[in-house]
Amino acid sequence: MAKASCMRRPPAGFGLVVALAGVLALGGCAETELLVNTAKQAKDASRSGSVGNYKVGSPYQIAGVWYYPKEEWDYDESGIASWYGPGFHGRSTANGEVFDENDVTAAHRTLPLPSVVRVTNLGNGRSLVVRVNDRGPFAHGRIIDMSRRSAQLLGFETQGIAKVRVEILPEDSRHEKIVASGGGRDAVVASAAPEIVAPAPAAAPSPPVRVTRLDAPTGADASPTRRSAPSTLPPPGATSGTAAVAAGGPRPGTIETVPVGETDIWIQVGAFENRENAQRLSVRMRSFGPAKVQQADVAGRTFHRVRIGPMTEVASADRVLEQVIASGYPGARIIVD
Repeated sequence: MAKASCMRRPPAGFGLVVALAGVLALGGCAETELLVNTAKQAKDASRSGSVGNYKVGSPYQIAGVWYYPKEEWDYDESGIASWYGPGFHGRSTANGEVFDENDVTAAHRTLPLPSVVRVTNLGNGRSLVVRVNDRGPFAHGRIIDMSRRSAQLLGFETQGIAKVRVEILPEDSRHEKIVASGGGRDAVVASAAPEIVAPAPAAAPSPPVRVTRLDAPTGADASPTRRSAPSTLPPPGATSGTAAVAAGGPRPGTIETVPVGETDIWIQVGAFENRENAQRLSVRMRSFGPAKVQQADVAGRTFHRVRIGPMTEVASADRVLEQVIASGYPGARIIVD
C-alpha cells in the first residue's frame, strides 16, 4: 500500500442530489435500474469519504511469483483467507481509496479494483458480499485478505485464517467499474443523460426497503445446515438508510448462512491437457508428499491436475507450498476442495 494522501472531495450530499435528479429524468426505462444501482453503490463506496479510481494494473512480482491482474467476470476459487486492519487503517488502498478496517472490504491480487465478491467461510457456512478495493495478500498461500470487520462477520477474526470460497459478482462489479471509471459518484448519471428520450414521470418510484441488523459472530459455528434469507448489515455507526439493498443484486455487507461440507487442503502444482505431462510432474512432486493426478472438466475441456495432499493443517500446507515454489514451480498454490 502507498502512503495516505490528501484528497479533495465534493460537498457532502452533492453526488446523491445529482443521482436523484438523473433518476427522476429516466422514467420506467431500463436505464433507471442501472442508475439506481450505481448511485446506491457510489454512496456505499464513499462511506469512508473516498472514491477511488478503476484499476486493473500491470503484472507484478512478489517474492519470486508473478501476478497478472485482469477482468475475470467468471472468477471462482477456493483457498485460504487472512485479514488485515490495524497497521493499514487510514492509509490509501491500491486504487486510491482510504482503507477503513471497519468497512466490509477486501484485498485481492488480480481482480479489478473495485469489484464485488461473495466470500463463503467453508468452515461455518457464513457467506458475505464484500467490496474489493486493494491489492494483496502477498503471502503465497492466501487468496484474499479481508478487512477486520469482514473477518468478524465471517467468524474467523480470532483464528486469523479460514477456508473460503471467493466468487465474483459480475453485475455488481461492472456497476463499480462504471462509477469508478467516471471519476465520481454522479458521473454515471451525467454520461447517460444524452441517451434519455423518455418524458420525466410525475414522481420517482419509491420501492420498500427492508433493513435487518446482524451482530458480528464471536466464533465459528461447527456445522450449520440451514440457509437463511439474505440480510444487510449496516456499517458501525451508520444510520439504517445506508443499509438499503439495491435492486438488481446484493450489496456489500449482505450476509447469509449456507450449507457447507467437509473440505481438504491441497497444493496444486499445475494442470495439463496432456495426461502424460501431468504424470511426469506428479512423479517429481512425490518428494514433497503424496502426489496424484486428478481429472477435471472445465468449459468443455479436460484437464489433469497435479496435486499434493490432502492435508488437514494450513501450517503444513504453507510449508510444502514454499518448498514447491522454491524448487522451481512458482505457479503452485493452495486449493481447498
